[in-house]
Amino acid sequence: MFSTVMIANRGEIALRIARTCRELGLRTILAHSSADRDSAAARYADEVVQIGPPAARRSYLNPAAIVTAALQRGADAVHPGYGFLSEDHDFAEICTANGLTFIGPPASVIAMLGDKAQAREFAERAGLPLLPGSRGVLASGTEARAVAEDIGYPVIIKAVAGGGGRGMTVVREPGEFLRQYVATRHTAQALFGDNRVFVERYLESARHIEVQVFGDQHGNVVHLGARDCSVQRRRQKLVEESPPPGLPAELVARMGEASVRMARMAGYVGAGTFEYVVDDDDRFYFMEVNSRIQVEHPVTEMVTGLDLVREQLSVAAGRPLSLRQEDLQVRGSALECRINAEDPDRDFLPTPGLVSDYLPPGGPFVRVDSHMRAGARITPDYDSLVAKVIVWAPDRGQAIARMDRALHELRLSGDGVRTTRDFLRDVIAHPLFRDAKHNTGLVEQMAPAGAPTDGRRVDVR
Repeated sequence: MFSTVMIANRGEIALRIARTCRELGLRTILAHSSADRDSAAARYADEVVQIGPPAARRSYLNPAAIVTAALQRGADAVHPGYGFLSEDHDFAEICTANGLTFIGPPASVIAMLGDKAQAREFAERAGLPLLPGSRGVLASGTEARAVAEDIGYPVIIKAVAGGGGRGMTVVREPGEFLRQYVATRHTAQALFGDNRVFVERYLESARHIEVQVFGDQHGNVVHLGARDCSVQRRRQKLVEESPPPGLPAELVARMGEASVRMARMAGYVGAGTFEYVVDDDDRFYFMEVNSRIQVEHPVTEMVTGLDLVREQLSVAAGRPLSLRQEDLQVRGSALECRINAEDPDRDFLPTPGLVSDYLPPGGPFVRVDSHMRAGARITPDYDSLVAKVIVWAPDRGQAIARMDRALHELRLSGDGVRTTRDFLRDVIAHPLFRDAKHNTGLVEQMAPAGAPTDGRRVDVR
């Protein structure tokens, strides 16, 4: 095992990584921006180094600054967390070239699977089911429109380098296609520096299901079950749970087997997530691979009893996986709600500010992953995620009740700060969610029925 880990991230995931490193006796160095010099992760790490100003492109997205700091401070490994540089194959390659263990898949694997068009082609070779769509990237709007007309509307235009729900546009009418095609390319260029896009059929009514995969350097690959991530707004996840409710066990097993097959063909090492859509007839279709730890990894930890960050560190150090596929046992039901500093009554507008009151929930089988504290400042420079509330129970009904109780207990407020807490209570109280009949359109379905507009919670149970 390496001895010192540079954590190239911020917020709750930086603190999460540091905690597991401490349990393993590993020294941690936190690379932080000037905005995070007094963060919870900075206070917890063994050493800190400021790598730039608040702007992410000059700090957390600056490979040279991170690698230089790691080498100067004596780190021998780098954990990128999620987001930022976690799926940047150039960063992974630079780390490796400088003798630093990159805690993630090999750069070549990230490059192949991070390109959504290449990943789609590779999935086809691996025998995974795909939605109708273009083969590779599209050279022109005329070519793209011809593909859309061939596969039928609605379609979704996707940036090859997209991620986190960004760089995607749903088109329902042929007359809108060319305008949205051009707009999506511009957005992709601005966000990712890559304007390449492809087109595939869009399912209006679908479940978003993902499979957690782990591989080691000895050719072993396993899956750790599946998660339902169907509760979304603007294709960004709000609630996740494991196991996916209402899906046949046989279907989940086939998705797991398909994911392992493709991961093994790709030479996958470390933690990864294979994402799928599932239609009303329980048919699943490959979407993409996320070559990193996920925001929602705690629900898998809760039902399997595994520490996925610990497994990441162990695999990166060259050790074999700690379990075989036949050892996997999924117990009970786990839910995660993402608490964002956003105002649901104002189209989820971010609400940065100084936190004056913070009290996380407690009680049996309740976990809170957060970097918040009274006196912390929520800055507009980064993602608005401020906490993740995770619960476990023997069955889904008890898990929902426990989550509602935990959200009720959560206190997080400040000057101008609002959160999605009450909105999430509405979501898990909704009959479609309770009956596991929900899909990716749930949030939009809730709005006409009376989404809260005055800060009061609407009880729809």
